[in-house]
Amino acid sequence: MSTAVSSSTPVSPAASIPGTENRGTADSPLRIAVIGSGPAGVYAADMLTKSQEVQDGLVLAIDLFDRYPAPYGLIRYGVAPDHPRIKGIVNALHKVLDRGDIRFFGNVDYGTDLSLEDLQTHYDAVIFATGAIKDADLNIPGIELEGSFGGADFVSWYDGHPDVSREWPLTAKEIAVIGNGNVALDVARVLSKHADDLLVTEIPDNVYQGLLESPVTDVHIFGRRGPAQVKFTPMELRELSHSRDVDIVLYEEDFDFDEASDEAIKSNNQIKTMVNTLTNWLVEQEDDAADPATGASRRLHLHFLHNPVEITGEDGKVTGIKFERTELDGTGNTRGTGEFIDYPVQAVYRSVGYFGSALPDVEFDHRRGVVTNDGGRVLGADGSQVPGIYATGWIKRGPVGLIGSTKGDALETITHLLSDREGLPTAAVREHDAILDLLESREVDFTTWEGWHELDAHEKGLGAAASENGPVQRERVKVVSREEMVHVSRGAAVLG
Repeated sequence: MSTAVSSSTPVSPAASIPGTENRGTADSPLRIAVIGSGPAGVYAADMLTKSQEVQDGLVLAIDLFDRYPAPYGLIRYGVAPDHPRIKGIVNALHKVLDRGDIRFFGNVDYGTDLSLEDLQTHYDAVIFATGAIKDADLNIPGIELEGSFGGADFVSWYDGHPDVSREWPLTAKEIAVIGNGNVALDVARVLSKHADDLLVTEIPDNVYQGLLESPVTDVHIFGRRGPAQVKFTPMELRELSHSRDVDIVLYEEDFDFDEASDEAIKSNNQIKTMVNTLTNWLVEQEDDAADPATGASRRLHLHFLHNPVEITGEDGKVTGIKFERTELDGTGNTRGTGEFIDYPVQAVYRSVGYFGSALPDVEFDHRRGVVTNDGGRVLGADGSQVPGIYATGWIKRGPVGLIGSTKGDALETITHLLSDREGLPTAAVREHDAILDLLESREVDFTTWEGWHELDAHEKGLGAAASENGPVQRERVKVVSREEMVHVSRGAAVLG
């Protein structure tokens, strides 16, 4: 099936000009492929279109590819649905892609549907912005037990990722979440929150049903260092207190501050805000202790100065987790105390960071989980720059930093690309729609930006229907099935 794709940069079908002398003109624009349509990829594409070089007359043709049928990457499949900031970020990305000067091709898998050779044949430069979706390893005994999960896998489930199972084993009453970053807080908050309170979000129906049946009573978040060393942000921390019928429980013995902690509190307003919030909660908890009748049906425990050493189990299933108590050493780091504590839990979620995945035909740093690069210029096995190949976002620098870091990262990469443009290889195939013909010849059911509009409207329609028959207003209900997303996006009948 042929799918129409719009572009604000028409290219003459006859433009197949060898050499570099005419590249960057209306007849032969500088052709750039961006792999990944999350914030990193969209920001890179957007910054290219707004660069000084473009203002001075350089003409670009930018195609954005994603392995998923829908755009937005980690914003759609890696952020908890009850985050208030999601809508703002999605709206910003939508505005960029809705201009029409960047083409979007979804449901196209790099390494399967398109190879590096294919991209080099059709584009003068390629930017990889594939992010990081896997859980970082936590190498302790018992990590393989049934009931031990990766936090990133759980996030993919509750965000309706098309390539994960629709089912999730929510059978534990007591749960441990290991990590003190924003994702750990997301995981713990979703696990402890009542399912009905998530109906106002875009949560998929299968996720709602799974959470509705969860017997959870206690979720414990464990951090290795102290309250002044946490990696989450004030907004994520405050969101914990917004959950209905969920008490936050803290422990006075976990509130330890060394010289480095005191200095961080004095010099960093974000750390000061979080420490004050935690300390105030602790004081309020002590004041409320005299009236146990106010207790909620679920509890969210925050523990600090706990280093995981073993997940314990029976008959192959998780039954508990052992920690060594730690203490601050004066520098903000910790050392073991030799004191060990066991907690009875039936599930453990490790949320100690994301890790990038290797890309076919691209050098990869398996220690850091990133594409081997120098400031976004991808390097080969011999350490030299690979002409025309770039990286940005988490696959470039690792899974650290927030949106502001992603923007700065993209700027560095596109600045290098534009400064290199005279020496970039020349794509052999320069016809504007040649990539469509290639995908269609390989029977790739690619989706387009026009198709995303169809899917977006469909999900909002599902939300409207659910609102008519349910207790709350739902803006949308996210479609989970890849097949259904593709069918809706390409205008075919929805699968039954």
